Amino acid sequence: MTQPTSKLPHVVSADFNGFLGLLVDNLSVMAFLATALIGIFGFPADLVYTRMFPGTTLGILLGNLAYTMMARRVARRTGNAKTTAMPLGVDAPTTIGMALLVLGPAFLHYKQSGMDEHAAAIATWQLGMASLVVMGVLKTVLSFFGPMVQRHVPRAGLLGSIAGIALVLMGFLPLVEIMKVPVVGFAGLGVVLYALVARGHMPWNLPGVLVAFVVGVLLYEVLGPLGWLGHGYHPMAAWQWRFALPWPTLAWLHGLPLTIPYLSLILPFGLLMVVGGINVTESARAAGDDYNTRDILLVEALATLAAGFCGGVAQTTPYIGQPAFRAMGARTGYTLITGIVVGLGGIFGYLSNLVEMLPLAVLAPILIFIAISITTQAFEATPLRYAAAVVFSFFPAIARMVAIKLGDPTYVAPDHFMALYNDASQGISELAVINVLGNGFIITSMIWASFVVAMIDHKPRHAAWIALLGGGLTLFGIIHSVMPAGNLYLPWTLDPAMRTIAFQFAGAYLALAAVLLVFSFWRGEPAPDHA
Repeated sequence: MTQPTSKLPHVVSADFNGFLGLLVDNLSVMAFLATALIGIFGFPADLVYTRMFPGTTLGILLGNLAYTMMARRVARRTGNAKTTAMPLGVDAPTTIGMALLVLGPAFLHYKQSGMDEHAAAIATWQLGMASLVVMGVLKTVLSFFGPMVQRHVPRAGLLGSIAGIALVLMGFLPLVEIMKVPVVGFAGLGVVLYALVARGHMPWNLPGVLVAFVVGVLLYEVLGPLGWLGHGYHPMAAWQWRFALPWPTLAWLHGLPLTIPYLSLILPFGLLMVVGGINVTESARAAGDDYNTRDILLVEALATLAAGFCGGVAQTTPYIGQPAFRAMGARTGYTLITGIVVGLGGIFGYLSNLVEMLPLAVLAPILIFIAISITTQAFEATPLRYAAAVVFSFFPAIARMVAIKLGDPTYVAPDHFMALYNDASQGISELAVINVLGNGFIITSMIWASFVVAMIDHKPRHAAWIALLGGGLTLFGIIHSVMPAGNLYLPWTLDPAMRTIAFQFAGAYLALAAVLLVFSFWRGEPAPDHA
């Protein structure tokens, strides 16, 4: 029986737990964006906080409001008052990619070409807006094909690929940030695990995320001035109001020509969000909330477009943590509160102040909890016989995480990186293998899990066709791009060394497909299990 709208509360107490989790999740990604642009590339902070942040947070506001209404519609249709809204926020992997591979390098290039710093910063901002518009248009078109992909890709492929992202990008990388200030971060992480994993009771029934946040801030502000945190302590920046309305602007039109050199990165970023949106919809369905895939993708695409039209530079995405927020007890109110708080935070500037003031060690524990929840769900919602396929799908994500760290110019000088990358003294260099394996990792994970599932189901011919698809995508850099930055290409345009690597990776899939086709002619009993 469908439950009347009047009986669906707009906010329940557990929504504040979900709100804090989603808020901290967005704060963490925004903090990464600001830290990369300002700290690594010397981008003007005022432009980040008064131009880029307001437009980006507008997309978060609009998307979360739409997801809130969508969740209430699902709750009324199914009669399930415990329906949890799909969370939406700034996408972590592509935001990091935009900062490190597009915006930062473009800013340095414009300065080197003779622009003064302000003009270079404006051109970079326009490039970021135009990139978001391009991605938004691509996602709008592709949103209508999402359900078709969902029908043809096994659950192990959908959930395994998203669990790989969760484990290494949302789990391990934030854990590194936590352990830079371990006394603060590890204590906060412990509170999150006790409250949300072990289901321990918090004092006065306070939300566990709030308690972890308070514990982290107190430890940081008490022990830091005493010198007990070493160089991990930095006094909080002074509070300053920054009022900036995210008005629609045509400035992104000036950035459209600037996107051409970066389309090989921008278009895959948009494509990955469509694939990710399909995955998180399947993740929510596995947890018990049946959302329409096309609607989830279309709302997210329009939110990205709105952000780009109004000055944003980081695309929104439905977050992979919906089952984790459901486990917290959050319903439909947490996305409503988050959208309003984040949206207004971009306008009135308190979001940028929080990003400047709070250390990542305080913000990161909630990301690790979400990573644990998603990885756990990939195994719980997938039949046990497919567990090996889920595990196998993690490897490309691990390679991507290692490649991100090795490609960080603060760790390895670019010239030295390329020298190691092109070292062919013993075949393909180890650095090249890691980088190539990680490029296009989300789609790679889905392909790998899918052909293993087909093998487990004793369908070697089907597995062979999937392997052939992987080889075809490899030839053009959609997966396993041999370019360090993950660019797409036509294989015959590559230099000989790069072309050799591309053909070897594509040939690996071809060889696998051939072997599987040979196996398909044998129809004996399945091989016995081995201890």
